[in-house]
Amino acid sequence: MKYRRKFIPAFFFLVFVFTLVFTGRPPKKTGQIFLYGEIHSAEIILNKKFQLWHRYYHENGVRDLFVEHPYYTAEFLNLWMHSDNDDILNNLYEDWKETAEHSEESRAFYKRIKEECPETIFHGTDVGHQYATTGRRFTEYLKNSGQTASEQYALTLEAIRQGMYYYRHSDPEYREKAMSENFIRELSKLRGRTVVGFYGAAHTDPDTIYMANTNFPMGNRLKNRYGKAVHSNNLISLISDSDSVRTGKITIGGREYTALSFGRVNISSYSPEYQYREFWRLENAYEDVKNNETTGDVLPYDNYPVTVTNGQVFAIDYTKADGSVTRTFYRSDGTFWHRKPVTREFTVPD
Repeated sequence: MKYRRKFIPAFFFLVFVFTLVFTGRPPKKTGQIFLYGEIHSAEIILNKKFQLWHRYYHENGVRDLFVEHPYYTAEFLNLWMHSDNDDILNNLYEDWKETAEHSEESRAFYKRIKEECPETIFHGTDVGHQYATTGRRFTEYLKNSGQTASEQYALTLEAIRQGMYYYRHSDPEYREKAMSENFIRELSKLRGRTVVGFYGAAHTDPDTIYMANTNFPMGNRLKNRYGKAVHSNNLISLISDSDSVRTGKITIGGREYTALSFGRVNISSYSPEYQYREFWRLENAYEDVKNNETTGDVLPYDNYPVTVTNGQVFAIDYTKADGSVTRTFYRSDGTFWHRKPVTREFTVPD
């Protein structure tokens, strides 16, 4: 035993020296947690998510992707990754109706992962959303395949129980606690492997408390547990002008402005009357419209798929279910509403 205790540190020291000499750099760190906050089903955010995952997968060898889905949804995704058709994904897509995930852009995101990052392993750590559809179907799958004594079956039932409790009590603090515990459980299985996680931005910020100062979000809880191993970024802050989807011209009061589109966001889950809204930023327009009358309507900065700063002007195109489009205009005056920075809608001359 004395010999082994002396040998093990020496062995790892030799590995370190070997790696440093023959590669020119120290061994890569492992066991890091990279969290990215997002806006669900925003076209430009989905593109950025895929770029990030593609880089981690191909350049860093990361395979474990944590997602804001229940355990059983991620397990279905893992089955689909090894199937020769899209039946499983299409069934999940139907289950996602009336949620932000129910968009063609989201479905295309998963298909790109299957095509270009085929060894991806999904880990679902949310409470049991869609427990009556996806949860029930996965439970039946496990029963029919003789796996009722498996860990998968136990964790599926646990996720369903969490979902039923959450929706019965509408308790966001319970959800954050459950998401954190589920994340820790899945991470503990990976023996120090580095992971990436994509979640709504409200869940990933390690330095803030939200929900009227009563709820520590998952990112905060994970930071308290794992410390410097947790790295959290808001994807919105990573979007730059070069990521804009297209460029156009928009006219206000007879004056034409260059406009950058930052893509569409699916909003059908919030209102059946609408399908998408597309965000355009008008360049150098603020001084011309800063005194235009406001309507009283506001839109928080965190609704935008791009960083908003004071002195900017946006046009937002709302596409209705019938295909018609309504355009509204907002400007960022440094206004706050319920302690959140917001843009204000303003009127334009006919």
